[in-house]
Amino acid sequence: MVNQLNPRQSEAVRYADGPMLVLAGAGSGKTSVITRKIAYLIEQLGIPGRHIAAVTFTNKAAREMKERVGRLVDRKLTRGLIVSTFHNLGLNIIREEYEHLGYHPGFSIFDADDAKALLQDLMMREASADAGDELSDVQMTISSWKNAMRDPHQALSKAADEREQRIAIIYRHYADYLKAYNAVDFDDLILLPVKLFQSQPEVLAKWRRKIRYMLVDEYQDTNLCQYEMVKLLVAERAAFTVVGDDDQSIYAWRGARPENLAQLKEDFPSLKIVKLEQNYRSTVRILRCANTVIANNPHVFEKALWSDHTTGDELRIVRCRNEDAEAERIATEILDQKLKKGLRFLDFAVLYRGNHQARLLEVKLQAYQIPYRISGGQSFFSKNEIKDAMGYLRMLVNPDDDAAFLRVVNVPRREIGPRTLEQLSHYARSRNVSLFRALSDMGAETHVTEKGLDRLRRFAHWVDATCERLHSEDPIPVIKQLFTDIEYEEWLHLHSGSPKQAERRMENIWYLVESVQRMLDDGKGTADEMGIEDAISRLILRDLMEQREEEDDSDKVQLLTLHASKGLEFPHVFIMGLEEEILPHRSSIEEGNIEEERRLMYVGITRARETLTLTYAAQRKQYGEKLETIPSRFLDELPEDDLRWEGTGDLDLEANQKKGKATLSALLGDLGN
Repeated sequence: MVNQLNPRQSEAVRYADGPMLVLAGAGSGKTSVITRKIAYLIEQLGIPGRHIAAVTFTNKAAREMKERVGRLVDRKLTRGLIVSTFHNLGLNIIREEYEHLGYHPGFSIFDADDAKALLQDLMMREASADAGDELSDVQMTISSWKNAMRDPHQALSKAADEREQRIAIIYRHYADYLKAYNAVDFDDLILLPVKLFQSQPEVLAKWRRKIRYMLVDEYQDTNLCQYEMVKLLVAERAAFTVVGDDDQSIYAWRGARPENLAQLKEDFPSLKIVKLEQNYRSTVRILRCANTVIANNPHVFEKALWSDHTTGDELRIVRCRNEDAEAERIATEILDQKLKKGLRFLDFAVLYRGNHQARLLEVKLQAYQIPYRISGGQSFFSKNEIKDAMGYLRMLVNPDDDAAFLRVVNVPRREIGPRTLEQLSHYARSRNVSLFRALSDMGAETHVTEKGLDRLRRFAHWVDATCERLHSEDPIPVIKQLFTDIEYEEWLHLHSGSPKQAERRMENIWYLVESVQRMLDDGKGTADEMGIEDAISRLILRDLMEQREEEDDSDKVQLLTLHASKGLEFPHVFIMGLEEEILPHRSSIEEGNIEEERRLMYVGITRARETLTLTYAAQRKQYGEKLETIPSRFLDELPEDDLRWEGTGDLDLEANQKKGKATLSALLGDLGN
């Protein structure tokens, strides 16, 4: 098994005598190393699968890892193996230890919208007139405090100014309300296990016995809280392997700390470091350009990618007259190359710094009838009907979830007006209980109008009865019956643009129900067998983690941001907008954070397997006036011998259009033969 690996990969797989850092350059086969190491630990070293945990950042990466391990190792030996995201591991810990944390079973996970609604409510009560403007800032600040393991009391005592004091007070109320609702937010899924491990040694000892060897992927993306979680779990045995690349750390804005790689060496002095520098993806020229650019960043660990692939084509740098000509050029190039080289549209990817850059490109692609797909479109879970269905499912497992209650209490309409909900809300707040619990209080009758209370109690009675059936019968028919009871399909027909759209939306609901069924089926007869509450909380977590479309492998050009391109590869790549204030971004220039922008450039270059084209506009419209642009400093950092500059004479808009029309005619003629 190990002999299929190169010497460095093989060394990384076989070493299990202590802590290990694998510095894995782009395209160097790190997933192979992690999955084969899991197989090696189980088959050669006899560590039971149930005592191994491998964590990463996305469901997609976890799924791929799980599938690869499944192909390498007998399923009986992998029983109980944990391969999950950080947040899924945190969820499992909270689910098992909820009593130690002061929660009830069936706790809810608040998504960003739920958290935002609660914060808005709290801010309005604090009489912040500018709550709307400040809301995102407050939410981001609280999130960054949680990622830095700062609780409300610490946030208040360390507040640097009046603004931070105000946010710390909101943070305290926010934490109190989450607890009252028996709910946690996304950041709590890491923070709560860390706080638990720090305060209760016997719980930590239990999890250390459970997880005897730990593997962590994309280690450069860990924040302070995630680092602490790993450190607490592995500190005793120091039996772990982390895999990362400081040159691909591009998430500082969400708390990622590439310095965690260097911190490991301090916390674990016997750390063994193995560098994976052989790249299996790109041509020699592409790698030379990537190495030359990233060498301008300071490094704790030096490494240089190399490949035994061909030298490959020069990188093309194309100067265009303006942004219109740039988008036109990319569209015509794709058609031209597809036709001349017999390529597919999905062989091409166009990368950019910000989503707004795709708008003009979309217009041009449509004009030339080029099919394309924008990554990061509307997620399945952000569709209204799915949010409604998830609201009902959340209510069934945790009736104290106020966000879910407010989402579904009037969908479909039950003639419960905002005034009635406001009265109930005031009463629940005064009693410090959830909205649902307040309905069973005798005192509610003095605060809520008789007619409104009657309708609310009828709804509550139905929820209670459905909850009871959910736990005493086969849950899937109960969930299906729920949508019949509320006449949801009829309601969709009233609120959709066409009968076809209503049918499609109802199909989405049934797909969601099937997902719950699949989760329950997958766990049957295993150590991971789950109840309906577990299945629903995993779905909620999937909702939070997968803000992207379902997989689409049809023949379309891929359009995506540089951030979204990480982990992907394409034969032919265009990176557009290589200008100062776009890449590097204006805010990074102002903040003096060019290093992260350079890492983003490095990530973009290393997505390309065969050809790479970099484009920029000589002029760009801003606020209605044409401004001369400055080419990106990163272009000057590329090795001159590996470049071909284009952009004089024939690159005006008219020439581009002629070329595009000629290509299109040829393509249509080709299709007609």
